[in-house]
Amino acid sequence: MRAVVQRVTDASVSVDGDVVAQIGAGLCALVGVREGDTVSDARYIAEKTAHLRVFPDDEGKMNRSVLEAGGAVLVVSQFTLYGDTSKGRRPSFVTAARPEEAEPLVAIVAEQLRALGLEVGTGVFGASMAVTLTNDGPVTIVVESPSRSRQQSGDSSQ
Repeated sequence: MRAVVQRVTDASVSVDGDVVAQIGAGLCALVGVREGDTVSDARYIAEKTAHLRVFPDDEGKMNRSVLEAGGAVLVVSQFTLYGDTSKGRRPSFVTAARPEEAEPLVAIVAEQLRALGLEVGTGVFGASMAVTLTNDGPVTIVVESPSRSRQQSGDSSQ
């Protein structure tokens, strides 16, 4: 499982021109699910996102999490995070999970973030969404569940 996490001053997601979710300062997490990802991967992404130290402390150093900063999180499903561009010019999405596998896992990410006490907005799974955000910093971090990182590096011993 993979998430592109951006620190934002504000973010929103619209479907057919209607805003379905919006947040103020916090994080926008674009979440992609790969075939074979599990509930454990979803929980990992939520925990890592909630505890990423990407907000400034009193000295201006990135030393606080969204939990500590009192921010919110906008979770948006994005299967295109698993677009393989290694061959040709058109991305291949064969490793992206099918919707029936991906949708519940993206929902678990949002649920886990809420369980940690965060305000969470979500997009509409499978819809054509317009995501608007103001990237703060800019700060953009890629978070991957450990099982996927090991498989990509060829190290399955851990």
